[in-house]
Amino acid sequence: MILLHSLETLDADVRGGALTIGNFDGVHRGHAAIIERLKAQSAKVGGPAVVFTFDPHPVRLLRPEAAPPPLTWTDRKAELLAELGVDAVIAYPTDRALLALTAAEFFQRIVRDALAARAVVEGPNFYFGRDRQGNTETLRQFCQDADVALDIVTPIVAGESFISSSRIRDCVARGDVDEARRLLTRPYRIRGLVTHGARRGNTIGFPTANIAAVDTLLPGEGVYAGRAYVDEAVIPAAINIGPNPTFSEQQLKVEAHLLDYSGSLYGRTLEVDFLARLRDTRPFASVDALVQQLQHDVGETRVIAANAT
Repeated sequence: MILLHSLETLDADVRGGALTIGNFDGVHRGHAAIIERLKAQSAKVGGPAVVFTFDPHPVRLLRPEAAPPPLTWTDRKAELLAELGVDAVIAYPTDRALLALTAAEFFQRIVRDALAARAVVEGPNFYFGRDRQGNTETLRQFCQDADVALDIVTPIVAGESFISSSRIRDCVARGDVDEARRLLTRPYRIRGLVTHGARRGNTIGFPTANIAAVDTLLPGEGVYAGRAYVDEAVIPAAINIGPNPTFSEQQLKVEAHLLDYSGSLYGRTLEVDFLARLRDTRPFASVDALVQQLQHDVGETRVIAANAT
């Protein structure tokens, strides 16, 4: 899979295929349905399956105060889309010039001139062009005039509502990573820089990696079963998000105890998946009581991680 950040001098293996345009934040099951149709259309036209996405989300430029916290960073998004089988991802640097294009200009410059798309695949809530002036009906007319196939994909329903990035944000924000995992194509993941902490975990037999500078949405406060990625190893991890009330600390922290791991991670970027929520954070009457609970958390984490896909 090719990851590009520009439309300049595109090779022939990125042009003349099937194209989908969108934010694809989180890469959920609804997105997966679009990618399946994209691959089918690319096979029909005999060209690549290409995703055009925005970096950052356009709302961050237009209305930064209303911008939703992202669920994925760009490289992770491209990785997830690659797993679904796309041939190329264009993470276009969003700027005012791009956002100023009318719907007609966007279609001509991006869809026709730059990518020479012969098929376009979108969901029904697709908008494009300045002030979101273009919709699927506009797109249908443009495609018809340009002899470009158009495939509009019906949204995927899970439970009583459609799968969407905003729905998943709600799940993650309240700590329901179990539901988020059901809606996403992969478990929810964060990344951050491992920094020095109070080192209390070391003194009670549960050393933790303190994860700072997380650039995506944090799950709500709680204790979670997960897994961490260190070099080529995948390591079960019990993760705490929140303060440490047993030691009278109120600062919110992200701490991951990597099971059976003893190496130093300071100064490194660590990626962590959230597999299941174990419990709320709460104060304990004594350090011994805390240790007993942590032992239980580690046991649960070990079982959940061993059975996770």
